[in-house]
Amino acid sequence: MGIDDGATGQAKRLADAVDLRDFLDTAGTLTLADRRTLVEQALVLIEQNYAHLPLKTAMYAVNPVQRLRLLALRLSRQTPETTEPEPRFHAELSEIFHSVRDLHTNYLLPEPYASKVAYLPFLVEECHEDGGPRYLVTRIVEGFSAPGFEPGVEVTHWNGTPIGAAVDANAARYAGGNPAARHSRGLQSLTIRPLVIHLPPDESWVTLGYLGRDGIARELREPWRVTANLPPFVDAGALTTAAVSQGLDLGTDEIGRALRMLYVPRALTAEIADVPAEPAGPGADLPTSMPAFFKARAVATPSGTFGHLRVFTFNTNDPGAFVGEFVRLAGLLPQNGLVVDVRGNGGGHIHAAEFLLQTLTPHPITPEPTQFVTTPLNARICAQHEENPTGQIDLGPWCPSMNQALEIGAAHSAGFPITPAAGANAIGQRYHGPVVLVTDARCYSATDIFAAGFQDHGIGPVLGVDDNTGAGGANVWTHELLKLLLELPSPAPGSPYRPLPGGAGMRVSIRRTLRVHALAGTPVEDLGVRPGHRHRMTRRDLLAGNQDLLARAGELLAALPVRRLDVRVVGAANELTLRTSLLDRADVYLDGRPRLSADVTQDTVTVVVPGLAAARTVRVEGFQSARLVASRTLAT
Repeated sequence: MGIDDGATGQAKRLADAVDLRDFLDTAGTLTLADRRTLVEQALVLIEQNYAHLPLKTAMYAVNPVQRLRLLALRLSRQTPETTEPEPRFHAELSEIFHSVRDLHTNYLLPEPYASKVAYLPFLVEECHEDGGPRYLVTRIVEGFSAPGFEPGVEVTHWNGTPIGAAVDANAARYAGGNPAARHSRGLQSLTIRPLVIHLPPDESWVTLGYLGRDGIARELREPWRVTANLPPFVDAGALTTAAVSQGLDLGTDEIGRALRMLYVPRALTAEIADVPAEPAGPGADLPTSMPAFFKARAVATPSGTFGHLRVFTFNTNDPGAFVGEFVRLAGLLPQNGLVVDVRGNGGGHIHAAEFLLQTLTPHPITPEPTQFVTTPLNARICAQHEENPTGQIDLGPWCPSMNQALEIGAAHSAGFPITPAAGANAIGQRYHGPVVLVTDARCYSATDIFAAGFQDHGIGPVLGVDDNTGAGGANVWTHELLKLLLELPSPAPGSPYRPLPGGAGMRVSIRRTLRVHALAGTPVEDLGVRPGHRHRMTRRDLLAGNQDLLARAGELLAALPVRRLDVRVVGAANELTLRTSLLDRADVYLDGRPRLSADVTQDTVTVVVPGLAAARTVRVEGFQSARLVASRTLAT
């Protein structure tokens, strides 16, 4: 996992930052042959690998394949002397990828752009007051100052344009599967842009009009700065389970790391080896061994004190450790209600997202099925890894349907899950209080999958601060990984993949995801997850720790029943002691087989279970009025 040395690393990166104009003087090394290679490889990915191509061409009336062919034709007529400026090439190729409005499918700029982030030394966020949006400065980079400029000042104009219109104009430039996602990303990219995936700003500086807390209108002229971003947590080009199971909005992931580097350097320190095990007091953060992934605290609301567990990313190499730390933190928070907050989470390891669901529900988890688009190239990739020769990826389940689909003309293969069902149900429910999920329009990819699974399995209410999640429903593979898949365990003849020049990269939605249960077969892409409850962010939310948002979540939690199911095994005596709340029946399973059903007539009961001492696993299911409402799985 990428880490940094906290405030020291932040200070070094800020000290090494350069003005955008100076940075751009170092860019521009692609030859004409390099550009032709990039367009050729983009055609391979979009035409032969891209899972959403039929959907996108129909939904947005775009034709990225033809645009790439025309670009290739134009490049074929150019000479080194007549080649267009490199920034224009980057802009056109990026625009073709952006046209499909898919944050999984990207052209990644080469060095020196790839590892850098452009930023302004402040963050602007949106709230609602008096029936309309307001844009407030919420964070300032340490050491930056300007007259009357502090968190809470209201931004009124951006380069002379009213701020609302500037956000809308910026939103039109960036991919997003729905209006809420485009608006959110348009606002975010006003002040921070990872250059691996965003073109550098057109302007060298920004003129900001703002209204100070003293009521005085002022202007600030501030240059864009460029510095090195923090490294990613996962190597997406390697043949690992984490890479082949990735569902990640790279832009959000890059921005998340940059925001921590700029504004929360303490979250970048190395993981804590030993964390205390005391429950959280109201308002206090729990120490965590994974500060870049979680923030946990108990929050006092008008409806009671509840747990608030922020999940910043699913982009981990170790889903088991990720889920284990989540369970540990949830166990130290109040057990009468939990707010799981995934706002701004761009996704990551799909296993981590779907493994987490089981900890919040007594019901079995059905992982989302995924489909390839049916092309000869995708069929070749599946065939090469039909029997999992590398031990990292088993594409055997998709092979029969891929071959059949090519014969009958079906657009997609049959659907099979990426996440193993056994892993998605290995440990079962761990938190037994009610749970509310908080989402926004920057929830994407594996986080979309998590939110869809949360809703599809009826775990609890979904409270959204936007009308929809980001609506990214796919497993994403890099060009580097696709090339590698046709080289292992031994090179396949005639591979269409070629090395990309200059450190450039590409990513593509390779397998699309479908929802389960009541919405079975519905794609996640472009539709996303609509919350059952809506909350518009307020000034107090932005400046005072999400007070109104958490108060609304507390209202939802307080209206739900609080159950309890604690189990203690006395193996030698074949006894189980159950401590329960709001249960009237308990069924006991040993190693997956039913052994006992007992009426629960008081809060604590002890039952004798024949064979308990010899069992490897014990599962207790709790019922109320014949409905499964709680479960507990133990390894003995």
